[in-house]
Amino acid sequence: MLNKIISKAPGRVCLFGDHQDYLGLPIIATTIDKEITIEAKKNNTEEFKIFKKDLNIYDSIDLKQDIRSDEKDFLRIALRVLKKYNCIPNHGYDIEIKSEIPINSGLSSSSALIVAWVNFLLTSFSDRSISSKLLAELSYEIEVLEMSGSGGKMDQYTIAYGKTIFLDTRTNEIDSFDHSLCDMIIGVSNKPKDTQGLLKKLKDNSQKSIDVVKNKVSSFNLYDKENINKSSYLDILHDDLKPYFKAAVGNYRVTEDAKKEFSKLKLDINEISRLMNTHHNYLKNELKITTSEIDRMIDVSKENGAIGSKIVGSGGGGSVVCLSTNSDSSNKIVSEFKRIGVKDAFIAKKGGGPTIHYE
Repeated sequence: MLNKIISKAPGRVCLFGDHQDYLGLPIIATTIDKEITIEAKKNNTEEFKIFKKDLNIYDSIDLKQDIRSDEKDFLRIALRVLKKYNCIPNHGYDIEIKSEIPINSGLSSSSALIVAWVNFLLTSFSDRSISSKLLAELSYEIEVLEMSGSGGKMDQYTIAYGKTIFLDTRTNEIDSFDHSLCDMIIGVSNKPKDTQGLLKKLKDNSQKSIDVVKNKVSSFNLYDKENINKSSYLDILHDDLKPYFKAAVGNYRVTEDAKKEFSKLKLDINEISRLMNTHHNYLKNELKITTSEIDRMIDVSKENGAIGSKIVGSGGGGSVVCLSTNSDSSNKIVSEFKRIGVKDAFIAKKGGGPTIHYE
C-alpha cells in the first residue's frame, strides 16, 4: 500500500470538432500545460476524506457502503464502475483536489478530474496494467454512459492520451501529431458554459436534421465526405434545422482539412489558423453558441495579432483559444483580455498526459 500518491491530468483545448463528437464525427484536440491534482495520503480508516480546495468543500466516502445506482457524484460513480473491473478500495486516504484549470470554462476540468481519479484508483487498488486506452474508456464510461452526459469522447480521450490527437469517434481510432504548436492564448469569460442544457439542444437538433435528410435521401451518408453536397440537401430541411445541418457538414469538412495539414511533415500554422477561423464562424453564425463577451474577446484577439481564434467548449459562455506566433502579440492579447474584464487570461503551451507520482 503506497503512503502518498499524487495523480495529475491536464486540461484540453478543442482545436477542431466542437459539437461533432456526439454525432460520431471526428475531432482534433490537444492538452494544455494546466493540470488538476489529486494528492492522496493513506489514513487509518476505511474512508476517503476529500477536500476540494478550489471549491472549499469537504466530502467523505465510506468504503464499506455500496454506491447507489442513482448516485450523481462522479467520484462515487467511478467507484461503482471500477468495481466491475475488480478495482475495490480497501483502505482510506486523506485526499486534496486542486486545479490550475479554470473550472466550468470549457477546458475540461471535470474530465481531467475523472481521468486523474481513475488513474489514482487503478494505481492504488488494482493490478491491471494502466494504458491511455484504458483510462480513456473507463473515464468515458463514467462521465457519459453512467452519468448520461450529453457530450462525446473528445475530452476523456484527449486527456488520457496527452497528445494532439485526431479521434474518429465511431471507431476510437486515433492519429497523434508531434508538431509543436504556437502560443495558445486562453481567455475565460465571466459566464460559465451551459454544458448539459445547450449540448442536449444542439445534439438533438443536429441529429434531427441529419435524420430528416437520411429519411428522404436513402443514399445519404454523413460520413462519406466525398459525396456530401450540403447545398443540395438544404431544401429538404425546414428553416429551423438548416443551420444545424450546415454546421455539422461544414465543421466535418474543416476538421478533415485540418487533419491533412497536421499529417504533413511541416505544420502550416497559418493554414491551421484559417481553418480555425472558419470553424468558429460555423459555431457563431450557425449554431449561435457565442455570447457578446465571447464575440468581443475574439475581436480583441484579432486586433492584437491573433492569427486564429475560436470559442472553446459547449458554448453559452466558457472560453476562447487564440493562436499567436509572436510573443509580443501573445502578451498583448492577455493584457487586453484582462483590461476588458475577462475572468482569466493566460498563455498556454501544449501539455502532456496523466501522471502518477509517489511520496
